[in-house]
Amino acid sequence: MLHQKINNIILLILASILFNGCTETFPLLTNTYEEAIVVEATLTNELKNQQIKITKTSKLEDKTIQTETGAMVIVKDDQNNLYVFAENAGIYQSQSPFQILPDRKYTLSIKTKDGKIYESAPETLPTVSPITSVVPSIATNKDNETGIQINVNSYDPKRTSQYYRYEYEETYKIIAPSWSSLKVVATGPESVKLIENDPNTKTCYTTKNSTDILLVNTTDQSEDRINYPIRFIQEDNYIIGHRYSILVKQYVENYEAYSFHKIMRDIASSATILSPKQPGVISGNIKCITDSATKVIGYFDVTSVSEQRIFFNYSDFFPGKPAPYFNPCFDVDYLFCFSSEGCNGDSMIYNIEQNLQTYVRNTGIRYKLVDAVCGDCTTFSSNIIPPFWIN
Repeated sequence: MLHQKINNIILLILASILFNGCTETFPLLTNTYEEAIVVEATLTNELKNQQIKITKTSKLEDKTIQTETGAMVIVKDDQNNLYVFAENAGIYQSQSPFQILPDRKYTLSIKTKDGKIYESAPETLPTVSPITSVVPSIATNKDNETGIQINVNSYDPKRTSQYYRYEYEETYKIIAPSWSSLKVVATGPESVKLIENDPNTKTCYTTKNSTDILLVNTTDQSEDRINYPIRFIQEDNYIIGHRYSILVKQYVENYEAYSFHKIMRDIASSATILSPKQPGVISGNIKCITDSATKVIGYFDVTSVSEQRIFFNYSDFFPGKPAPYFNPCFDVDYLFCFSSEGCNGDSMIYNIEQNLQTYVRNTGIRYKLVDAVCGDCTTFSSNIIPPFWIN
């Protein structure tokens, strides 16, 4: 996510210059380019195989993100414990599970293929502060839209946490509103037949992760108490149309890590480089110790994490209302013939073979079809039930 944010910032700056100062269209090409590694490293107090992602800054015209391969990655603590990371599918993962422990100092060391050595400042684990609750409720947003407001609550009576970052993973159940027990398939250039439809195309599950940098602090409050609105979902959004789940993760950070993420967030949210809002310079806690002129972007974040998952149904909050969907799912009527005026059998067969439409019902040679997303959820989602799912 960090690498994407950085490239979005570069694009934002360049686009602002082009669109505010020019009337002629130019291709977005890089005239000057300085390569730097980008480090995404968040190690937590969870006992697991920790992960670190190392990539390179991209040119504007690049289509893919280039990973930093062949690096030696080690995390060490002040008690001479070493945790070696091995490269796996573009991500460096610790060879054995470990967790960040309190009252220890941890340092990240990276040696790249070109012999350069990068090292972080020593970092210690902040206070462990658990989420107390994740609460959904009916609310109205600033645009006067009704929906479900999801708030995360936390409380540190010792007031030692103060700086928080949040992520969430949302999973939702999808039921194809126009699913039929029969399916029409083409058997020739001018022939079709009905077969039994696969029931596994009716119900699906989609999982998505948050992409924004979600931050809050309590430094100006009398208590270290959080009631943070992490997600608002409009009433007519299909993702809550049946059953919805959200897993909220709360990271307690130190001031430096919080400040780094805040600058990243503020730059990414700036409407234009000419905006009076100038968030600052991206400065992390990782340096190249073999060449002070070599740049590196990123932060070695040692943080405590707490998580909580909730489920709710659309009917819990909007009883009696039909489930919303992103497509109106209007029936399209076809006269399945080829030789006379009004026939549209060719169009029908094409839409079936291209999986653009699916069967609803028929009477004789008249067929009604709908968009494939209305009758087969696997055209855009997965029918695999997540292992954590509770009906």
